[in-house]
Amino acid sequence: MLKIIGTGRAVPDFIADNAFFERLVDTSDEWIVSRTGIKTRHILTEGSLTELAFKAAKNALDNANIKPNDLDLIICSSLQGDYITPSLACCVKSKIKATCPAFDINAACAGFIYSLNVAAGLIKSEIYNNVLIISAERLSKFVDYTDRSTCVLFGDGAGAAVVTEGNALRYINVGTEEGIELLFANSGLPQNCFTKKREQGFITMNGPEIFKFATQTVLSAIKDVGKRLSIKADDIKWFLLHQANGRIIDTIRKTLKQPQEKFPENHSKFGNTSAASIPMLMDELNREGKFKKGDLLFLSAFGGGLTKGSCVITWDK
Repeated sequence: MLKIIGTGRAVPDFIADNAFFERLVDTSDEWIVSRTGIKTRHILTEGSLTELAFKAAKNALDNANIKPNDLDLIICSSLQGDYITPSLACCVKSKIKATCPAFDINAACAGFIYSLNVAAGLIKSEIYNNVLIISAERLSKFVDYTDRSTCVLFGDGAGAAVVTEGNALRYINVGTEEGIELLFANSGLPQNCFTKKREQGFITMNGPEIFKFATQTVLSAIKDVGKRLSIKADDIKWFLLHQANGRIIDTIRKTLKQPQEKFPENHSKFGNTSAASIPMLMDELNREGKFKKGDLLFLSAFGGGLTKGSCVITWDK
């Protein structure tokens, strides 16, 4: 159905370390690291999300060695772009001077997997061929910086991938489960058009329940992959999981009895960047030359909705 031919990423310049949050709320570096594994995160204090997404897109196009005019479609996954309308994808399309259709999807932290699923279907149907996927998030826009349980978790960033026709996608499955109230952020806009009252659009999360959902989602997906592809966890070279929390990743790794080197992470540097975390991590490993042709990559993400998505890709770049 598809293969990945290029990757890219971009993060804001401003870095907020744990000492930064010690000045805002009652917390400490030890408390944050022991519970999340996060040490720093990048925050977009200047510029736009469009600019950040553009940088990630340009890096991915350069890595794929194709031009914007070679693109047939742009898909952006994001909680929200710079505008309610136009879409973030349209803003990036204009900035890179592409001529193709462009649209956004919102599948929370599973947005990159959802985008791959959409791209795979459109490529398989021969409607499009070269698709640019961008996952860009400005979570700082939705964070309550007086809530110590959530404000230390999130960072801003963008990751991108160029995909085209190929046979590298071995498995993909996306879905949702009940539990909207466990993780959400309202728009902050009036709920009634006749009132001027606005609500704060902060992220609200039930951490323990999301922890259970996340671990169950990934382990269930691994089991399904085993049945459909007749492979074991040992056969997978890289586990690229949504970088929400180090304890989630470590719990999954220990349950699967896999070595730590197969579970690369970037949450310690960037925090939870929602849909951007997996493509950002993929680009980092790609540019470090870690992936070898034929490596099996397992990607899995989970987020508000409750959305979930997993796939297996053979590295064929």
